Amino acid sequence: MLVAALENGTVIDHIPTSKLFTVANLLKLDTFPEPVLIGNNLSSNKIGKKGMIKISNRMLTDDEISRLAVVCPNIRLCIIRDYEVVEKKEVMLPDTLENVVKCANPVCISNNEPMRSFFYVTDKDNGIMRCHYCNKEQKIEKAEFYKQLVLNI
Repeated sequence: MLVAALENGTVIDHIPTSKLFTVANLLKLDTFPEPVLIGNNLSSNKIGKKGMIKISNRMLTDDEISRLAVVCPNIRLCIIRDYEVVEKKEVMLPDTLENVVKCANPVCISNNEPMRSFFYVTDKDNGIMRCHYCNKEQKIEKAEFYKQLVLNI
């Protein structure tokens, strides 16, 4: 399969096929004005079948990367400049999540006062996080994202 090389942009690789369109929606790629290539069910020695997204002329923000880590940790980002890979990084679930997801506890102060949410990732293997304010534990996969995502376009 022949695909044009990126002059500048980001390649998101090793996306589990079940999460590919979740990633595309999370990054709002349907409204991005530059070329975007989405490949699904591609062969991968690492995970069997994978998804990949190539985004022209866009670098992801730290906030976007944190959200990707919640949706599908262990993906790989390649930053492309002048047709060269200038940086590769594995997206790993961080030890803490600040202002990325909402607390599931409706009476938590982070849901009722103008403040940033803060979670400790207590079990990365099972995807468990604990709220800094109310100590409620919740599964990362069931977490609700904050709506305000500022895109780096």
